[in-house]
Amino acid sequence: MKTLGLILGTALLAACSFWGSAGRQGVSSSLVDYLYPQGEIPPGPEGQVPNLKLPLTVGLAFVPAQSAGGQVLTETQRIKLLNDVKAAFAGRDYIREITVIPDAYMRSGRGFGALEQTARLYGLDVMALVSYDQVTHTAERTSSLLYWTIVGAYLVKGNKNDVSTFVDTAVFDVPTRKLLFRAPGLNEFKSSSTLVDLERDVRMAQQQGFERAMADMTVNLDNELATFKERIRTDGSVKVTRASPDGGSGTTDPALLAMLTVALLLAARRRRQGPRGVS
Repeated sequence: MKTLGLILGTALLAACSFWGSAGRQGVSSSLVDYLYPQGEIPPGPEGQVPNLKLPLTVGLAFVPAQSAGGQVLTETQRIKLLNDVKAAFAGRDYIREITVIPDAYMRSGRGFGALEQTARLYGLDVMALVSYDQVTHTAERTSSLLYWTIVGAYLVKGNKNDVSTFVDTAVFDVPTRKLLFRAPGLNEFKSSSTLVDLERDVRMAQQQGFERAMADMTVNLDNELATFKERIRTDGSVKVTRASPDGGSGTTDPALLAMLTVALLLAARRRRQGPRGVS
């Protein structure tokens, strides 16, 4: 009994140490703080128009956490999540390559200057940055009173765990620093735990929260990309050019395409009418 009491006491102390008195944990990364670390004001809508040269080389990375201890996922887990997003967009004719950027490069500096250095290193046209905010809350149920028994600490799931995860992917044109579009992902994950397994179960819930939020974001990113393609055809906010097979550059500029279409229709009409007589 003495040994069992010691085990139970250790479990109680571990749970208190893990959660503190509030029973709440939070991890986050801020896109604004990363890109504008000195409190700079983002530029207005005026200025240079992005010119996307298809097919694009795209960088994909997590925005670093705001504090050194603000990581729930290991680097291996973060890279896996980014590779899942990469796989969802593989084979698109307007994408040459998607490169997952390791954490070390993202932590080496802050601001658009650092982002541009990373883009030059990898030869990127566009950067997709994933920021996040995850809040974990655990509370004891009435059944947690049984934690004071040895059996209860091991068998009774007296803790309920709620994990709210929000991720947001912002896609930037590197040369102009313009935000092209963004897509969010959300997940609410609920689980229950015994006292002994509390820390393990919470970690698993946090990881699954990220996985599901990233999956939701990937679906939304595909939808936002379709909306973006439709929008730039009409508002002229972004120019798009496509490399020709001989290495040159062809254009898909909407205004020029319209002019070419009208010219071709007029030429076809003249051929159908034939040469006019001379009076």
